Amino acid sequence: MNGAGRRLGPNVGMDIPTLPPAFVSHGSPMTALEPREAGHWWRQLGEHLAATGARPRAVLVASAHSLTREPVLLAAPRHEAVHDFGGFDPRLYAMRYDAPGAPALAERAATLLRGAGLPVHVLPQGGLDHGIWVPLRELFPAADVPVLPLAWPPGWSPAQLFALGQALAPLVAEGVWVLGSGSITHNLRRVFAGGLRGREDAPATPESTAFRDWFAERGAAADWAALLGWREAAPHGVDMHPSDEHLLPFYVAAGAAAADGPPQALRLHQSLTFGELGMDAYAFGPQAGRLALPA
Repeated sequence: MNGAGRRLGPNVGMDIPTLPPAFVSHGSPMTALEPREAGHWWRQLGEHLAATGARPRAVLVASAHSLTREPVLLAAPRHEAVHDFGGFDPRLYAMRYDAPGAPALAERAATLLRGAGLPVHVLPQGGLDHGIWVPLRELFPAADVPVLPLAWPPGWSPAQLFALGQALAPLVAEGVWVLGSGSITHNLRRVFAGGLRGREDAPATPESTAFRDWFAERGAAADWAALLGWREAAPHGVDMHPSDEHLLPFYVAAGAAAADGPPQALRLHQSLTFGELGMDAYAFGPQAGRLALPA
């Protein structure tokens, strides 16, 4: 079957596309103006989903730029792009992404999290940080797919965030695409070691390659003992992530694919900018390959 799987919906004669949870590296806000390889891949994936009838009912997104002390679901009926950055090309600040919200989905997600014994808050507030609207603008350029941002605690461990995602796993069968947005590598000191005008097309550094390939290999093997302990196990782990908020959304998305056991993590796309900043994308679980673009 191409595209997503399909599950029978609650109404007779209605089937719901089911997408495997995924993680994307969103990169700099400038990706909105200069998509490069990753942005083009997002656009192609969105076109593929539309062509195969596999667009999700809604997207629940855990972004590296929406952080709170306890999980928070932003349940506004409407969202706008938040320009949560400074010093970039002025054209970025004119960009919009006005997408519908998902208040009812927020209540459903909150029920699942509370049922798992996890704290959660539902706020009637909106706004999509650049880790959300930059990739969604390519995936769903018409801004017609409802979005539910999930803000999360950066102090939680990978195992805790995996469990957070696991509590949300029932949403996958309900047509919700659970998406983590961060960066597979994120050491900006290394990225800009040569100044702010470094080469975006610089060749990959050995350290970035080793870390990214280790994640791909351990993910393909569903080696969650290693992946959850990445800081000690992965080559150059601390160097690639001095702080880990950009990697942790990986675990939220992975957990949402863990309803039937430890999920495989399949690398769908790999590219990078400045020789350091990985733009890799992953899908999780037995249906992960359904997000792979046709050759």
